Amino acid sequence: MFEKYWDERAQLFPLEATAQGDNRYNDLLPNDGTQAYREAQRQFFQQYLDELKKFDRAKLSTVDQVSYDIFRYEMQMRLEGLKQLSWMMPFSQFNGLPISLAQYGAGTGNQPFKTTQDYDNWLGRVRAYPVWADTAISNMRRGMRAGVVLPRPLVEKMLPQLQAMVTADASKSIFYGPVTKFPAAVSAADQQRLTAAYQQAISQQVVPTYQKLHDFLKNEYLPKARTTTGISAVPGGEGMYRYAVKYWTTTDRTPDQIYQTGLAEVKRIRQEMEKIKNEVGFKGDLQAFFTYLNTDPKFMPFKTPEEVLNVYRGIQARIDPNLKKMFGRVPKTGFEVRQTEAFRAATASAQYNRGLPDGSRPGIFYVPIVDATKYNVTRGMDALFLHEAIPGHHYQISLQQENTALPKFRRFNGYSAFSEGWALYVESLGQDLGVYTDPYQRMGALNTEMHRAIRLVVDVGMHHKGMTREQAIQYMRENRSIDEQGATAEIERYMAMPGQALSYKTGQMHILGLRSKYQKQLGPKFKLSAFHDELLANAAMPLAIAEKTMDAWAARQR
Repeated sequence: MFEKYWDERAQLFPLEATAQGDNRYNDLLPNDGTQAYREAQRQFFQQYLDELKKFDRAKLSTVDQVSYDIFRYEMQMRLEGLKQLSWMMPFSQFNGLPISLAQYGAGTGNQPFKTTQDYDNWLGRVRAYPVWADTAISNMRRGMRAGVVLPRPLVEKMLPQLQAMVTADASKSIFYGPVTKFPAAVSAADQQRLTAAYQQAISQQVVPTYQKLHDFLKNEYLPKARTTTGISAVPGGEGMYRYAVKYWTTTDRTPDQIYQTGLAEVKRIRQEMEKIKNEVGFKGDLQAFFTYLNTDPKFMPFKTPEEVLNVYRGIQARIDPNLKKMFGRVPKTGFEVRQTEAFRAATASAQYNRGLPDGSRPGIFYVPIVDATKYNVTRGMDALFLHEAIPGHHYQISLQQENTALPKFRRFNGYSAFSEGWALYVESLGQDLGVYTDPYQRMGALNTEMHRAIRLVVDVGMHHKGMTREQAIQYMRENRSIDEQGATAEIERYMAMPGQALSYKTGQMHILGLRSKYQKQLGPKFKLSAFHDELLANAAMPLAIAEKTMDAWAARQR
């Protein structure tokens, strides 16, 4: 049943299939904003939930019982998600097809461009984009009538993003990238045919569609965009936020409980920051210390993006000897550090793009560098690398994908609370891994952890407690070292994706709690590398199910 589910799911979500290396539907771009498509999803998930219930869980093996629990959770959450009105806001400055299409089409992302067929497949996707955009516009108009619209500051950020895709010369488009580097497998005749086809697709389909979306947002949507900040301001928004909190944290914790945890964590981390400020002999208050870290030229030593990237590559070399003590299992998937593409760098966060288990695509750590001369070393470069790259997302996602003993829906699925929780947890391993060797690096690590604690306060604050965008930006700047542009991009990201920012700290604290519990239970029998290996071997899952599987592991150790 799991095999059948995953096989059929690929056709429903072909972009996800491409990202996972399943190339059967690389020419498909479903019109996912239609009611018919949402109904097809509802029937699909309901059918598999009904099929699951035919199995007697008690008669399954231990591994299959865990898969059963995760699958049931997944189907129920998907069905609940389809009841939300988020389809009226189909994309934002932070996510959605207009951004991801450019990442796929650039020739450096998930879409393969190795054969003639690959090139033709992409043309199939591009042809469907104008229809997708017409549906998106129609849905946004329905949102305008219902009052389910994006906040104005986000729409203002979307306009230059869309305009950046509009170019009179097709060869200057990011979508022309694959044409500039045909592989040898594509014949000369095909190269000539495809070059003409790509020029035509860019000038007749891609560019006019981005222009149309831009003009609609500017002329119709922006005047109707809301001046409120949080999702609770739209009709049904309170329910949408409750669902988002459950979806992203995989827990039943209430927004108010999460908010209180955030306040307590901000207070604790501030105390740790005060200690470092005193240790380096800084005389002003914490706010002045943040300003010093943000503005002193000695913390901005870079001249070129390559110099920034080389620091990250150096971290990998430094931690390598100690990784072997903490992990018995190491991924086979390759790994690279790259600069984020220019068109999205201004609104992007550092991120990890998964590789493929067959080795055909490495895991990629993307670093946004708008201006290398302003890139600050006290941002927590060590902690960021541990989180986004090794042993954070790269280890967790690669080991999960490489584990062929698991059904594919577990190998290729993700739960933000688990994967982001893991990535934030490994930041706490920095000193054991041989980084955070001076107070400024430790301050950088505290800064990144503080960032995740602040998220609990501002995300709930904006979407549940009436906090404004400006108050959220101010709160972030009062409690961590970050400049205005950085704080604004972050806060607007949480406005675009309610609840997602809660997953990091929720997951991290859960994993730290499990580690502490088993250290007490097992005493000298507790081995950190065994704990890490077991946690990652089971793949990402909802936190309560993860705890159950780890409890069983601890019982076996005893």
